[in-house]
Formats: sequence, C-alpha cells, structure tokens
Amino acid sequence: MELLGIDVGGSGIKGAPVDLINEDFLGERFRLDTPIPRKPKAMIETIGQVVKEWDWKGPVGIGFPTVIHNGKALQHGNLDPEWLGLQVDDMIAQHIGLPVAVINDADAAGLAEVTFGVGKDVEGLVMTVTIGTGIGTGLFYNGQLIPNFELGQMRYKKKKTIEEYASRKVRRDNDMSFKKWGKRFNKFLQMATTVTSPDLIIIGGGASKNIDEYRKYLDVQVPIRAAKTENHAGIIGAALCAKHFLVEKKDSEI
Repeated sequence: MELLGIDVGGSGIKGAPVDLINEDFLGERFRLDTPIPRKPKAMIETIGQVVKEWDWKGPVGIGFPTVIHNGKALQHGNLDPEWLGLQVDDMIAQHIGLPVAVINDADAAGLAEVTFGVGKDVEGLVMTVTIGTGIGTGLFYNGQLIPNFELGQMRYKKKKTIEEYASRKVRRDNDMSFKKWGKRFNKFLQMATTVTSPDLIIIGGGASKNIDEYRKYLDVQVPIRAAKTENHAGIIGAALCAKHFLVEKKDSEI
C-alpha cells in the first residue's frame, strides 16, 4: 500500500509517498519552507505544491501542528489565529482535488513509532514526545491512540507554556548548552509524567539525534528511548492516518 504523507511543521512542510507494507519512502522527501506568517491561504498553497511535486493522484494524509478533531482545528498553536475553527481537511481537499485526512502532527509521529518503531507491541501507556519548534506529545494505550494530548501547552510560569521554555527552538535561539537545556526539558518530563504516569517515553523530533548529550540530565523514573523513525515519523504517521481514515473506512463501506 502506497500513500502520500505530508508533515506540516512550524518551519517546513515536507512530504513523500510511503510504502506502508515495507515501511519505506518511495523517494527523497520534498520540503518547502512554511510561509511566514503562517496563514491558511499561503500554507494550503504550499501543501498543494508538495502534492504537485509528486504528481500524486490518490489519498493524502497530513500531520498538522495543532489540535485536530474530526478534521477541524480546535486551536491554532504556533500558527496564525485564522486557523482556529477551520475545517482543515475539507479546505485542503478542495484545493488539491484529492481525499484528505488530517491528524495532529505529534499524534502522527507517535503513530509511526508505535506501528513501526520502538513502541511497537509495547503494552500499557506509551508517551511519544517530538521536540522541535514546539513540544508535541502523543499518548497510546496498548497501541491505541488517545488523540490530542498537547502536553507542551501546559502552563509553566509567567504565562508561558512549557514548550516556550523547553523546546529545541528555545535551545537553539538562546545558544544553550545541552546541560542547561536538558534540565529544562527534564522539568517538562516531570510535569508530563505527573499527569500521565507512562510506562515508556519515546523521544522523537530533531532533538532525538542528540539524546546522548542530555539523557544524563533526565531523572524521571520512566524508561526513555530514542525514536527509531526519527524525523521521518511525521510523514509515515500521516500516511498511516490516510490509510486508517480514507482507505480502510472506504473498504468497510463497500
């Protein structure tokens, strides 16, 4: 089964066809910068350019960086406030002329990891954490997604969210050492584990590549593993979303 997955991020919009049988990309991922400001019209046009690059004619799955419920944006996250309340799947489908399924981007990354990565066949509660422009989280119980747990949006101090204090972007923008940033990220993990009590934490996103640099500063009493699917997780998870919501649903209706 081959489906197009698109990962929409705060800095880039990237996509590639995914072979979900062999767990592999069918070409090098194509990436465009996310338009600034991150308004609906410009971002949808950029998504359309990614689809056009692949000359794609089938279903498309999209990981989107905010809370998504039945294809609608319930928050705007790091995007422009104009996204709030929009039916994202319908708007993109109308623009590209193809069936579209939309899922929260952190949920998409987590879905890839529990399907093909280190979270596969793990029982109990698994928390996936993607560290990039923000902090995204996915929760899975016995492999089943519990959607839209945006734990990066928890308030920390001075009206800041915890992701505004401990994201990878914050580390880079402030030229922090891994020691200083690791202690900040540890505070996030302490808050998140207090709320969820997971059996396993999987670290993904851009910061997963450097986990050995800051693991020593993490003292939560939960096993922590680096994601196997790394930065490809968002695209793979988006393709899995299209499989579940578009292909399998259609087959069940026949």
